[in-house]
Amino acid sequence: MTSQQEIKQPSLLDALIPIVSLVLMMGTAVYLFSDNSSFGPNQIALLIGTGLAAIIGMKNGHRWKDIEAGIIQGISVSLGACLILLAVGSLIGTWMLAGTVPTLIYYGLELLNPSMFYAASCLICAVVAMSIGSSWTTAATVGVALMGVAAGMDMSAAITAGAVVSGAYFGDKISPLSETTNLAPAVAGVDLFEHIRYMLWTTIPSFIIALILFVILGFSASTEQSAAKIQEMQLLLENTFNLNLFMLVPLVVLLTLAVRKMPAFPAVAIGALLGGAWAIIFQTDVVLGMKNGADSDVVGTVKVVWTALFDGVSFDTGDGTLDSLLSRGGMSSMLNTIWLIICAMSFGAVLERVGLLNRAVSAILHGAKTAGAMVTRTIFTCIGTNLITADQYMAIVMPGRMYKQEFEKRGLNQLNLSRSLEDGGTLTSPLIPWNTCGAYMHGVLMVHPFEYIFYAFFNVINPILAMIYAYLGIKILRITPPESVVESSVSSAK
Repeated sequence: MTSQQEIKQPSLLDALIPIVSLVLMMGTAVYLFSDNSSFGPNQIALLIGTGLAAIIGMKNGHRWKDIEAGIIQGISVSLGACLILLAVGSLIGTWMLAGTVPTLIYYGLELLNPSMFYAASCLICAVVAMSIGSSWTTAATVGVALMGVAAGMDMSAAITAGAVVSGAYFGDKISPLSETTNLAPAVAGVDLFEHIRYMLWTTIPSFIIALILFVILGFSASTEQSAAKIQEMQLLLENTFNLNLFMLVPLVVLLTLAVRKMPAFPAVAIGALLGGAWAIIFQTDVVLGMKNGADSDVVGTVKVVWTALFDGVSFDTGDGTLDSLLSRGGMSSMLNTIWLIICAMSFGAVLERVGLLNRAVSAILHGAKTAGAMVTRTIFTCIGTNLITADQYMAIVMPGRMYKQEFEKRGLNQLNLSRSLEDGGTLTSPLIPWNTCGAYMHGVLMVHPFEYIFYAFFNVINPILAMIYAYLGIKILRITPPESVVESSVSSAK
């Protein structure tokens, strides 16, 4: 191991070189490749940034073996998310084949009014996410169905994705079942339910504003064109699948497992396997229609369901929009997203291992004295950590550890810190394409984060409102600094 004396502390320039280089390369990738930037170009940019950070680390005395160990550790942190992604890919494939998602789309087209569709989508996702404590599961189930309903109504995919993300993260944020909602108060050292109650002051107004904006956008939708499209898509769904409410049993089972706090990976995997069984039992004609003509019915059925698990499904209904919506899923559909996550985690891991991340964050904290400045810097640090480390948990833990004592020194209650960690860390993670959450939402909803970022109103408004509150002194809890307590005790003794 390299001794501590041989390692030089990185300069601010050292910290900025890989970060600024990555931002420039990411911008260039988006300019050159547009929507395809996350299918290779961003990964290359992240790996080049990783190389630059490693070179700077070795220049300062770090050994490559230590840096490599950091990369391996960083990637291992994301393996749980990668497993969930693979399971979600299988779930989407079998639920398409089983008629679960088509049934949700069919009844969604029946019940949802185009003028209120965006607001209703946001509310539905909020209720589901609050009940199960998972934005990811909400997006992979209800969110996928709502994207199908949007296609049936000729509604905007980007706005719908923004509504799904807004609702899912609102519900996730205030649910006591959510991992991030438990993590933030744990890092700050405050009670979970006090943390949730304190978050409501910024969360509820932000969500109400988002709903109003979705209502306004919904009223501008063309309902006449939507009505004809809805009937056409419903007829195609009826002709293709066996549709009834019993097809929703896999969804009910998955949500029940989530509410009972079963870990996401086994819960989603069970949902995927149940979807395969449902396809065999209730969608026999659909499954047999996909088998190879040379195979027997039994062999062909097994191969179709097996293929749905690893490579998804492909339908030919005669409608291109419906085909592109239903023909998806499988573990293979998530491999690009996993590639992006591995590259992003490598970059963040090297920055942390060689001390560049701490150096950049310490520069941000310099000069922060007021509550407004502390909250603002915390939120921007969380956003920066989301950008650099590509992980929302890192964006909560790292700034939380770094700023905990600073909040106390300035007489600010730790609830201010826990709320800021969620406002800046949890909510901005799905807006970044190479973050695990942004990559996940892209893989599930099939809309790039740079497209729905303009419509994920809740995720954008909440951090801004939190900073405004802090500068205006609204709902900023203070504590008596230790010095004041000592002085008060001395005075009373006299």
